[in-house]
Amino acid sequence: MPAHNDAPTPATFTAAPALSGTITVPGDKSISHRSLMLSALAIGESRVEGLLEGEDVLATADAMRAMGADIVRDADGTWHVHGVGVGCLLQPQVALDMGNSGTSTRLLMGLIASHALTATFVGDASLSRRPMGRVIDPLSNMGAAFTASPGGRLPLTLRGICPAVPIEYRLPVASAQVKSALLLAGLNTPGITRVIEPVATRDHSERMLRGFGADLTVDIDNDGARVISIRGEAMLQPQNIVVPGDPSSAAFPMVAALLVPGSQVTIRNVGLNPTRAGLVDLLREMGGDIAIIRPRDVGGEPVGDLVVTASRLSGIDPDPARAPSMIDEYPIAFVAAALAHGRSVFRGLEELRVKESDRLTTMAIGLRAIGAQVEETEDGLIIEGTGGEPLSGGGPVATLLDHRIAMSFAIAGLVSRGGVTVDDMRPVATSFPGFVDLLKAMGAME
Repeated sequence: MPAHNDAPTPATFTAAPALSGTITVPGDKSISHRSLMLSALAIGESRVEGLLEGEDVLATADAMRAMGADIVRDADGTWHVHGVGVGCLLQPQVALDMGNSGTSTRLLMGLIASHALTATFVGDASLSRRPMGRVIDPLSNMGAAFTASPGGRLPLTLRGICPAVPIEYRLPVASAQVKSALLLAGLNTPGITRVIEPVATRDHSERMLRGFGADLTVDIDNDGARVISIRGEAMLQPQNIVVPGDPSSAAFPMVAALLVPGSQVTIRNVGLNPTRAGLVDLLREMGGDIAIIRPRDVGGEPVGDLVVTASRLSGIDPDPARAPSMIDEYPIAFVAAALAHGRSVFRGLEELRVKESDRLTTMAIGLRAIGAQVEETEDGLIIEGTGGEPLSGGGPVATLLDHRIAMSFAIAGLVSRGGVTVDDMRPVATSFPGFVDLLKAMGAME
């Protein structure tokens, strides 16, 4: 689990020469979480290759072990999961420590809500600031009971119910985590649980639930909303899963290669699910030279290799409807905008205020500290690009235990005159434990 109570680990990232090489990024975090959870609910052995072995995913593995699943990693990096079956999770004997992982917390709340279990969730300081009400409310409608800290935060105790009550729930805010929590709760709920999604979000849960044999359908209603229905008391079948590279992790070397003059980098085996590929589309619209080669399908997920060449980027005013397809990539997109030619206007991003940090304020303060011109608005940022000129640099930039903030400012340091100091690189281990080694492999640092 993350050791965020230890001393901070600052690091300075300085101007880089042209980047090159062929690299891979860690496995997709969203798919890794779900592969462990669903494998633990299948009867028999599932095999998972390419699992992201960051602290967030390991928190999920520990939680599923605490509820009876047998999860082991062999010497070649393949994970073997012997599941207990839907409805057969065991009462955890200890609090479930989620570390920094909001995904683990919200999805497991859904999973446990329709089981006759009581579980206490705890997390680090960052996670304990994040509100869980958007999951607590609909799961309470299904019959689960919660005792939470003020503001619906961790630590919290969940008392599941079996049988739970199937509901039809229209998402008030686009959230793949809330959608997934309700679908997981519906697995052990008699009848049909429906989630109505006015704005499409990442659909890994739907794809993977079908792959494991759940009776799940997706329809489009008269208003254009997605209606996802799952029939409960499911029997899941074990699977062999190959996890593609995480597009959220690929975002950092991708932007680095676009911004550092003379660079060309190939990023292999990147997941290109259209509900996650918003950043690739945005960077291309800004003028980024990003070629997709060897497109293919792996386990129901589109995958390809990205060839990224340094480019002249222009400012952009993207449609806020794009936000769900790149919600985790906005911090590094802000860095790209800071080096672009012209103004970028980002709107409709209120969701960024309830991530690991308030990512709008944190990025605005940090970017200003290293020489960018940034105006913060209620729902976004307005960034005046440097026209390709390096940022002045500076720091230390406060990351507030947010892994994506830390990595974004590390990339900013590669295109700065004086270097950028990041106040603490420890949080990066939650999603990208080999981040610094990858920068070295591209030639960004010694």
